[in-house]
Amino acid sequence: MENYIQDFLNNKMEKTIQVMKDELHSIRAGRANPSLLDHITVDYYGVDTPLKQLANISVPEPRMLMIQPYDPTTIQAIEKSIMVSDLGINPSNDGKSIRLGLPILTEDRRKELAKLVKKVGENSKIALRNERRDANDKLKKQEKDNEITEDTLKSAEDAVQKMTDKYVKMIDDLVKQKEEEIMEL
Repeated sequence: MENYIQDFLNNKMEKTIQVMKDELHSIRAGRANPSLLDHITVDYYGVDTPLKQLANISVPEPRMLMIQPYDPTTIQAIEKSIMVSDLGINPSNDGKSIRLGLPILTEDRRKELAKLVKKVGENSKIALRNERRDANDKLKKQEKDNEITEDTLKSAEDAVQKMTDKYVKMIDDLVKQKEEEIMEL
């Protein structure tokens, strides 16, 4: 039965890592990347719709994103959504498409982004610790209900801790890698 808990925990921790990777992709590191716009939603006929469902997003130059709406009437709404987002980029449109020029990051902005990356990593570690606690609680309940022995509980808790340590190291590696990417000129 404890294998079920370990498999369940492994799946939850994998999802936590995937969420963290998605968050890190949305943090701008100086290069144009369509995933920067993943969290932007546009008011499309009264419905908040993800931008990527309303337009084709391409990277014509290393520091430029081009947004070509499928429906040209949405250009104003897309532009407005970008302006109110936390991107800090002013869009320019030519009537058919929107261009986003990504400025070169200043040293201060790089440091801010590095802090944000650390915060994302810390939040992911908190999620892992919560998942570890939940797994340990389930194991203790099984032992209390005499489904597993005390020795089995101890070895299962050790396995849970090893799994947690493995995922914490993965988070640390991802944070370090993203920080290096941000700090490079």
